[in-house]
Amino acid sequence: MSNLTDISDVIIIGSGPAGLSAAIYVVRVGLSVNVIEKEFMGTGQIADSSKVDNYLGIPAISGYDLGESFREHALSLGVTIEDNNVTRLTPVDDIWELELSDGSTKKARCVIYAAGCSHKKLQAENEEQYTGKGISYCAVCDGAFYKDKDVAVVGGGDTALSDALYLSDICANVYIIHRREEFRGAASLLAKLKERTNVHICTNRTVKKVEGSNNLERIILDNDTGIDVNGLFVAVGMSPQTELIKGIAELDNSGYVIAGEDCVTSARGLFVAGDVRTKILRQVITAAADGAMAATARTAFGKSSCFASSPY
Repeated sequence: MSNLTDISDVIIIGSGPAGLSAAIYVVRVGLSVNVIEKEFMGTGQIADSSKVDNYLGIPAISGYDLGESFREHALSLGVTIEDNNVTRLTPVDDIWELELSDGSTKKARCVIYAAGCSHKKLQAENEEQYTGKGISYCAVCDGAFYKDKDVAVVGGGDTALSDALYLSDICANVYIIHRREEFRGAASLLAKLKERTNVHICTNRTVKKVEGSNNLERIILDNDTGIDVNGLFVAVGMSPQTELIKGIAELDNSGYVIAGEDCVTSARGLFVAGDVRTKILRQVITAAADGAMAATARTAFGKSSCFASSPY
């Protein structure tokens, strides 16, 4: 049997805004916390954004710099961040056991799961090269940087149509590219887009290649048609990183962890925070809020909660 000193109060999986926010709230009440992140020096998807201009109080900062600021804040408070990958998560009585890719194991009284999501890619030639240099996966985050410029949106669901509608208010021209004839998104959104004179709909087409010098300048479709654009917004879906907790916590049909604003999952002692949770808005500010909520949640523990006091 393990010595009680070998058991952390909290282990957080993921060092994006949600995970680091949770870590700060946990450490401030004097509890032991360990953050485990599979990417070396990782700070989540935020690092892929060339600029973030919607995080209150910190305008026009690069996603990388904002993520580094979050990380440095957590480290300054004594949070331990370990570069490793959790390969197995197992509840044993009231303790969580974690197996890591380096063969080591860790134990914690509770776990905050903040592994996030990954954007589905187009698999277009040069896509990685121009990510952050014209290619974005978040119109709300980056759309304002393309004011009065030409952009394209790829996708056929509500997100793609909403992105295109949002961009049509600020961009010169918006090209919607969808691989099928029919859109999956709401008919009302599509109807609004068809009323916009600066919106151009292109169906039964995919993006084969992207080109440019330092930044994106052109997209090439699968019929070899070229369209000159300054920005390409990819909205073909997200993949929640929940393989690790399938069969442990309840997931929805898309694989997101089912939890309300309190971030409590169906598994005792397991909390969830950030994009991997069922929610309407997936942004840096809501991820940070989730981290704070997950760290202070106590309903799953009652009087025996390891969160016996408020951080305020």
